[in-house]
Amino acid sequence: MRDKSDIVPALAVRKFKFIGCEIIYREACLLAARSPDVIDVQFMRKGLHDLKTADMLSQLQGMIDAVGEGYQAILLGYARCNDGTVGLTARQTPLVVPRAHDCITFFFGGRSSYKEYFDAHPGTYFHSTGWIERGANYGGGEEGVMGQLGLDRSYAEMVEKYGKENADFIIQTMGDWTANYKNLCYLQMGACDETPFIEQSRKLAQEKGWSHEVYKGQWTLLEKLFAGQWDEDFLIVQPGQSIVARNDEWVLDKK
Repeated sequence: MRDKSDIVPALAVRKFKFIGCEIIYREACLLAARSPDVIDVQFMRKGLHDLKTADMLSQLQGMIDAVGEGYQAILLGYARCNDGTVGLTARQTPLVVPRAHDCITFFFGGRSSYKEYFDAHPGTYFHSTGWIERGANYGGGEEGVMGQLGLDRSYAEMVEKYGKENADFIIQTMGDWTANYKNLCYLQMGACDETPFIEQSRKLAQEKGWSHEVYKGQWTLLEKLFAGQWDEDFLIVQPGQSIVARNDEWVLDKK
């Protein structure tokens, strides 16, 4: 007869589904691994927000619609992202969405911290582990807007592909998308040894003639998302409701 002491009691845990951009791959995996809850993670490729808005919306809605039963909530690792999440509809499972304009907010821990930094450091481009190691991949294997225009390539790559005269013409006609930047900020989250990423980021800044800074990122917003601590920084979309945009500090709402 089996000893009762050998019986492991059932754990009262929640079960969440996380769908997010691979920009936060390392951070999301770390939080899911540490969580006492069961969190199944699924990622979409970097650059989904560079597709046409309708295409991004369609791909995200398809992922949401494919989620099976048994989850208490779907955690969305996306922000407003050029309105690519506006119009998303919750089906049988509630959606939980951070109130943010873009994913950089995730690394600053919230909207106010990001705005404070942004206002004090205009013309700043951002890096993180995800931004560097995930390259210029686009969602669903489709080419994003920058790629369609040929502006996702460096000048050297343009010269190699199109020839110097054509490359010069493209830059002069379409403009260098980096022209408005003068600073590069690497957001260090500490999910791994980030030394190689920081060096790569610093090298790019030197090539561009930009200043470079390593900024210690904040986990607050992501931690609350994964812990189920959904306060005013999150929008909870109940089954049958859809996400709508707001042009104020709340960023997103539902209807």
